[in-house]
Amino acid sequence: MKWFAAIAASAGLATPLAAQSYQCRMPQAVSAPAIERDGPVRQMPVTGYTMALSWSPEFCKPREGERSHALQCSGDNGRFGFVLHGFWPEGDAGWPQWCPTRRRPMGEQIAQQLCASPSVRLVARQWAKHGSCSGWNPATYFRVSNILYRSLRFPDFDRLSRKPELTAGDIREWFLAANRGWRRDAIGVKTNARGWLEELRLCYGKRFRPEPCDRRRFGVPDDAALKIWRGL
Repeated sequence: MKWFAAIAASAGLATPLAAQSYQCRMPQAVSAPAIERDGPVRQMPVTGYTMALSWSPEFCKPREGERSHALQCSGDNGRFGFVLHGFWPEGDAGWPQWCPTRRRPMGEQIAQQLCASPSVRLVARQWAKHGSCSGWNPATYFRVSNILYRSLRFPDFDRLSRKPELTAGDIREWFLAANRGWRRDAIGVKTNARGWLEELRLCYGKRFRPEPCDRRRFGVPDDAALKIWRGL
């Protein structure tokens, strides 16, 4: 298929994924949870994609004792760096979401995603809210997400976190140095209100090549000061 060749070509831009899950030990079988829609249905042509990569140490800092986040945050199933929050179709007038579909991921498919996205509910919700608008079935949606996710290489964020006067531009520079073929304006950086790194948002065109992020996805500018919680 032409679209799959485009994905493979995009994945070839980068060296293999640096380990983002450390000694990941996940259940082999889980039950697929029911996901309730919590926003409006929006259907529109897909013109690109966003890969959201959550910085797990920051996410888990206030959640280590919460049972609902135990897979990711307890340490019993491994330690995580950047995890795959989601792979989101985009449109010219915003983003599609909650597209009507009878397709649902099976428990086995969800279990296979957990080392990349260590939450059963997160995986199920990402399909229901975003994957349903991709035009693919669940197996293809997860396969595409994984090919692109595993093609990425991440620099040493523990080392980067110790840099004096760290900025969002430093994060973009380090990511560019590790991933041949990417571009600065395709790397979104999201921080919380206290200036700590929460997420990278990588912007792709319809053919799965890096394309400039719009303002919504680009996040903070290069000169924005930020901090990285190590927690590993």
